[in-house]
Amino acid sequence: MVVCSIKAIQVNCCAQRPSSVTNFEQFKNQLLSSFQPFIRDLQKVHIMLLVPQAIIKKTSIELVHTFTDSVFKFIDHESFPSQSNFGPVEEVGEAIYISDVQGTIPSYFPEGVYIRNGPNPLFGGFKSTKSVFGRSSHIWVEGEGMLHALYFKKGRDGEWTVSYNNKHVETETLKMEKQRNTPSFLPAIEGDSPAILSAYLLNFMRFGTVNKHLSNTSIFEHSGKFYAAAENHLPQEIDIRTLNTLGSWDVNGSWKRPFTAHPKKAPGSGELVMMGVDATKPFFEIGIISDDGRTLVHKADLKFKRCSLCHDIGITMRYNVILDFPLTIDIQKLANGGPLIKYEKSGYARIGVMPRYGDADSVRWFQVEPCCVFHIINTFEDGDEVVLWAFRARDSIIPGPDLGLNKFEWFSSRFKNECDTNFDSDESFFSQAYEWRLNMKTGEVKERFLTGKSHSMDFPMINENFTGLKNKYGYAQTVDLDASSYSAMPKYGGLAKLYLGDTKQQDYVKTEYHKLPNNTFCTGATFVAKPGGTEEDDGWVIMFVHDEQLNISRVIIVDAKNFTREPVAVITLPSRVPYGFHGAFMPMIL
Repeated sequence: MVVCSIKAIQVNCCAQRPSSVTNFEQFKNQLLSSFQPFIRDLQKVHIMLLVPQAIIKKTSIELVHTFTDSVFKFIDHESFPSQSNFGPVEEVGEAIYISDVQGTIPSYFPEGVYIRNGPNPLFGGFKSTKSVFGRSSHIWVEGEGMLHALYFKKGRDGEWTVSYNNKHVETETLKMEKQRNTPSFLPAIEGDSPAILSAYLLNFMRFGTVNKHLSNTSIFEHSGKFYAAAENHLPQEIDIRTLNTLGSWDVNGSWKRPFTAHPKKAPGSGELVMMGVDATKPFFEIGIISDDGRTLVHKADLKFKRCSLCHDIGITMRYNVILDFPLTIDIQKLANGGPLIKYEKSGYARIGVMPRYGDADSVRWFQVEPCCVFHIINTFEDGDEVVLWAFRARDSIIPGPDLGLNKFEWFSSRFKNECDTNFDSDESFFSQAYEWRLNMKTGEVKERFLTGKSHSMDFPMINENFTGLKNKYGYAQTVDLDASSYSAMPKYGGLAKLYLGDTKQQDYVKTEYHKLPNNTFCTGATFVAKPGGTEEDDGWVIMFVHDEQLNISRVIIVDAKNFTREPVAVITLPSRVPYGFHGAFMPMIL
């Protein structure tokens, strides 16, 4: 996601032709002149300034709403049958007890909450708008966050009680739009430059922010509290037992910018290492939060020269690992008629390693081959080297085609097996596990693929007790390329277990696969460590799955040590669960 602040940025835009540019103030004046008649009517009401200022402000905002509603027409995105489980669902209201459990929930499985975040757009789905300024559109990763939670409670007799609930993350912008009970925020990422710039201005004038606060990507725990997050705003604290939203977390007022969806808990100290990416300077700031969650103990501007859409951050015992890859957010490019978000295939890529409490001058930068990386498997120190494992592809699945044109064909072609015969196409989403070894003494970089060309995979997970430490195993969701191409949306048809500690392999690491039944796809997979386990892979992988043929959603539990076997438990859910993003298991006594 992207957040931008309204500033006096010199940009080029015109309602008819983005190429015939002036500047942002002139564009704003053109827009404001469009609703001068509304302002004149308002001035007639303000007789001798006897009307309280609060009423004047409210009436002014309502007039801007009236102008926006009259000029911009919301249109539903076209949806295909193969995309049906990406569509939103209603809240179930109260937790529902589940009786349909096939197999056996293991006796050593921990009590707690399995919870997953994902988009669940209001008012029936994603929208586009048309106006005199052109067209703007939501992209596929937008949509208000909804949490889906499965509660595992073990009785004194050893019997399990399982219940399910779901609920929107109640951000302030969601409350605003629900109060109006109609689509109100203009899409502000993809489309014609004048339409996006007018969306910025009108959203800001009406709601005080240029875009929605979505909180739809992940959920994490710190110091006994739970937060839903997406990198376009602050995390939202969640009461995990009720799924009620408790408000934004700004670390007692010390962090007032976007916050990554993938913070990392530092080994040893328990501090939370995170970063915030913004579309205006400073583009990238790193922050470290105390282990009790009360204090921002360190903050540094790393002085990026561009806004890289960094989705993840790595940590080791001593270092923070920073990604600066060529997926960028560029307001100037937007102002000149280009896309706001763009993967620059010819752009530079670098990985930074910095001391935990370092600043911009302390970062050791390593130039690497350009590629697209969203998710890190793990990072750790190995002698003089810092090792980064992640999933990399040659093209970016975000945001989509320039200006949002021919979306279905654009996405479909990049998933196709046919176009990826050798997986060397610059227009391929095929994602492989990859290793960078960064030598802190010599500056040398060694790069290699860890997995081959049989499976595309992403959404990694590990035993979190090994975050920042050398580990042996990683897990990921595997892409069903045929189903993804057919639907022009990513679908994950199974899991992979990577034997990362298999140092005997000279080529790719040993990999095992857990394939789901036909027309069944997973989301939000996460590793659940066995309490008291003595080995790293003592535990299970749990995930939401959806059977598209029967239109039934389930949660399945796979034994990590017997990875290729059938699930040990299959739990049928009372409600459809749309495909989403990241899941987590929160051990706790219920």
